[in-house]
Amino acid sequence: MDDAQKSSQIPRVPEALLRLARAHGVGTSFRGWDGAERDVSETTLRQVLAAMDVQTGTVQDIEGSLLAAETGPWQRLLPSVVVIHEGQQKNVTVHARAGSDVQVWIIAEDGSRYEVRRPAGDPQLRVVAGVPTSRLLFAVPEQLPLGWHVLHAGYDDVTAECGLVVTPARLATASSNGQRSWGLMAQLYSVRSSRSWGIGDFADMADLAAISGAEYGAGFVLVNPLHAGDPVPPVEPSPYLPSSRRFFHPLYIRVEDIPEYAYLSAGDRTEVERLAASLHPANYNAGMLDRDTTYTAKLAALELIHTVKLGPARSVQFNAFLNFHGRGLDDFALWCSLAERFPADAPQWSTEFSGPDTPGARAQREVLADRIGFYRWLQWICDQQLEAAQRAAKDAGMGIGLMHDLAVGVDTHGADAWMLNDVLACGVTVGAPPDMFNQQGQNWTQPPWHPSALETAGYAPYRDMLRNLLRHAGGIRVDHILGLFRLWWIPEGAGPGEGAYVYYDHEALIGILALEAQRAGAVVIGEDLGVFEPWVRDYLAERGIFGTSILWFESENDGPLPPEKYRQACLTSVNTHDLPPTAGYLAGEHVSLRESLGLLNRPVEQERAADAAAQGHVFELLRSRGFLAPGHPAPDASGELNENEVRSTVEALYEFTAATPSSLLGVALVDAVGETRTQNQPGTSDEYPNWRIPLAGPDGKVVLLDALPGNERLASLVAAISGRQHT
Repeated sequence: MDDAQKSSQIPRVPEALLRLARAHGVGTSFRGWDGAERDVSETTLRQVLAAMDVQTGTVQDIEGSLLAAETGPWQRLLPSVVVIHEGQQKNVTVHARAGSDVQVWIIAEDGSRYEVRRPAGDPQLRVVAGVPTSRLLFAVPEQLPLGWHVLHAGYDDVTAECGLVVTPARLATASSNGQRSWGLMAQLYSVRSSRSWGIGDFADMADLAAISGAEYGAGFVLVNPLHAGDPVPPVEPSPYLPSSRRFFHPLYIRVEDIPEYAYLSAGDRTEVERLAASLHPANYNAGMLDRDTTYTAKLAALELIHTVKLGPARSVQFNAFLNFHGRGLDDFALWCSLAERFPADAPQWSTEFSGPDTPGARAQREVLADRIGFYRWLQWICDQQLEAAQRAAKDAGMGIGLMHDLAVGVDTHGADAWMLNDVLACGVTVGAPPDMFNQQGQNWTQPPWHPSALETAGYAPYRDMLRNLLRHAGGIRVDHILGLFRLWWIPEGAGPGEGAYVYYDHEALIGILALEAQRAGAVVIGEDLGVFEPWVRDYLAERGIFGTSILWFESENDGPLPPEKYRQACLTSVNTHDLPPTAGYLAGEHVSLRESLGLLNRPVEQERAADAAAQGHVFELLRSRGFLAPGHPAPDASGELNENEVRSTVEALYEFTAATPSSLLGVALVDAVGETRTQNQPGTSDEYPNWRIPLAGPDGKVVLLDALPGNERLASLVAAISGRQHT
């Protein structure tokens, strides 16, 4: 049977359903990794629309939903929210009873009032639900300052208001004035000192920033997502599958740095010291990290410290923190208090506690008041230690300091999924369509933002998340930033390849990201790797969002990209956490690991040959540009490299990145110490100990923070970067 015959047997999707999908931003086809255009099935379209609360059951349902999509805006005086660029000429659409004298005005964040005028022209008229209705345009004043303002409208006894967000046309922090900054990229949980409790923590992050900034001249430290996880063990190892993206994980608290620790009774202090001492030996163990044991001990210690009464000044600080977060922190603390008592599969979550405003949940606020207070206090301690870490980074001379990583989404059974159930879509998860590396596609098991519900909420949940992440940071990396343009939605029960792209208002999402970053004085890096529409990178660059370049992935004409052709507004590095450290990559560890896990799509010999050829092209370019000597061995030519050859090759690769025009250079800490083990193998969970590998050297022995000052290997790598300046 030929392709034409096969195509003729595929059921044709009703035209009305296609129009309805497009009206709600659902892609009805997509271009695969091989360039072929593929249609989305009727079943998938119906399921995705159902997740958006759009009725598609019958022909009449579809026609009714189309009519609602078309006439809905006509029945609202104002839009849900208006997001514009600073200085942009923008008309706001207002719908009112025909012939009404509509007044529109703006109350800015600072309380000042701006009148909004109607440009000349006749209104558009339409009868909606039997009411003659006018569509009027009002011109937003161009002199509005950046910020979150309120747009008002009214006539007769009808009034309405909505958010009006003025965002930067271009993020001001993107201007580096020709100055370059390099920084360490690290998985914080793996970076330990002799004082750690078996897991790297906020104090270790402060020390890493101080060491790399003051001694080696680094400008930033980029760490894995520090988002909150479950309130009690067991702890999800992946930092990219958090419970909440707005709040932080108490696992990273350094217990001894809490001021009230000094005021413990002798007996309680002895107990905390015993807990710490029991975990200090784990810092020297190069085996798998044990988050559960660490978190159990820390929670026991934190419970004791929480009983110490705050002094007057500390009480003022704590109350200010509570006021800053308001209801969001209260809901999060309530969820933590409930989650430590009821497992995720407990029936109460779908009955009594299906959301923070259910009668059952409201009743628990009083019953669990003490536990809620404890979990609010934990977030305050996280906030204080993050502030101290950023201060240490700045004191060490860092221009940027701490750079947070924002995960794509959250656990379907976590705090955000519970607190924000009105702005997250149900019955679907996000992932990626099939590509050449994952031919079945990927399902990340995370609920997506509901586009229209998030808009109706004025983007406040998105803003609050960004605002807290940026509170004590000089930068933020947005994982899979393409998700702010479109996300691959996978219906519940379907395979990863049976999804559809859902498009978001990227002007609003990117604009708000830029606004909150500019207010925080932070840079933004978008992880823009993978399949994307060509215009997206240009758009991000125009808005002042840095891109991401990984040396192994940058190519042109089937060969590696020359350094002078790299992007300037970019974080460029040799490595990423989804690859082995460079020493392991040179040895083909990524092939060996995938082969052992059954993840290869072709015979291992072919995979090794293809990988060796790809690396060979890179080394050929490095030799031609003088980064490697002509006779320097490489895996593609001579097989195994000895330790000195590996080290010089790693330095040459980083020297290559320093010859690019990129403003930001990332140095993986694992490369700086010679680690070979992979932190994460995509497409696996427990088949490989993802996110559980501590920092170690080429000899397999643990590398502690205590050993980084004066570390010869790190100093040599930094010298290689510093000695090569792009001209």
